[in-house]
Amino acid sequence: MRLGLQLGYDDPSAAVALAQEADRLGFHSVWTSEAYGTDAVTPMAWIAATTERINVGSAIMQMPARTPAATASTVATLDILSGGRVLLGLGTSGPQVAEGWHGQPWGKPLARTREYVEIVRAILRRDAPVEHHGAHYDVPYSGADATGLGRPLKIIVHPLRADVPIYLAAIGPRNVALAAEIADGWLPIFFSPERFADVHLPALEEGFAARGGRPDGWDLAPLVPVVVADDVQTCRDFLKPMIALYVGGMGARGQNFYTRLAQRYGFEAEAATIQELYLAGKKGEAAAAVPDALVDEIALVGGRERIGDRLDVWRAAGVTTLVLQARQPEALRLLAELTQ
Repeated sequence: MRLGLQLGYDDPSAAVALAQEADRLGFHSVWTSEAYGTDAVTPMAWIAATTERINVGSAIMQMPARTPAATASTVATLDILSGGRVLLGLGTSGPQVAEGWHGQPWGKPLARTREYVEIVRAILRRDAPVEHHGAHYDVPYSGADATGLGRPLKIIVHPLRADVPIYLAAIGPRNVALAAEIADGWLPIFFSPERFADVHLPALEEGFAARGGRPDGWDLAPLVPVVVADDVQTCRDFLKPMIALYVGGMGARGQNFYTRLAQRYGFEAEAATIQELYLAGKKGEAAAAVPDALVDEIALVGGRERIGDRLDVWRAAGVTTLVLQARQPEALRLLAELTQ
């Protein structure tokens, strides 16, 4: 089981220092992120320039923020400059960010993702000028207001790799199945290894069947919060406000993917309570309502022995890259020791 590191988007300078430590420790990858603040690409470039071996990935680049052509150009450029170390993680984000921040219609995310990945791959292959006419992307543009001057183009540079690995961030069953069908890996958040076989595996198997089987090297790369300290309850309580933010506030009532995921994990009543409290402005009470059991399932918390024991559960679920959401350098060092 390889190690990755996901960086936050609130303190890029501190994130770069953590990425350099992960590189020193021999981590497989470091992943940047974006919401509606700092972007994912700038830190990727900075980290690639200040590290030697570690792969640099986006977890995630938001599809509403960039056309497929812009993403493919960015990936090709970074891959050349980094010597072939780029991993492309994509996601649709949610309707609040897609429409509220990027001014893009939420639309049908499954169809949009399929088209987006298809265009990016076609550009990186560089085997022909790109032409795609779908429900979401029209290249060259041929709408009623088109000038008629557009023509299919081929990327000018020669990408270092035509097969840059593409990962999808997905939560719902149909999106998870799509990740298994068209991507090279899956970046699940709030992943419960105990619930994996019941909640996620059927969707993955559906997607693998659609593509003719699971490809060699397909990467199950969950994002796992990690807090290291002897007092387990203190660690749990540190993570609860973040979990409450997602389960309670990352989406409207009835349209929150994280609420639904917690409910699918068996925390139906607890998830509903967290959401009600959070949307009522009672963020502290919402955090207090996050069950210890939920934190224990989706995170690694506690001291060396407890985290070491819990790693066996993640291995047994078939995780191939464990992407740590950690801000403690000692957490990186501990996990590096435990997974040697």
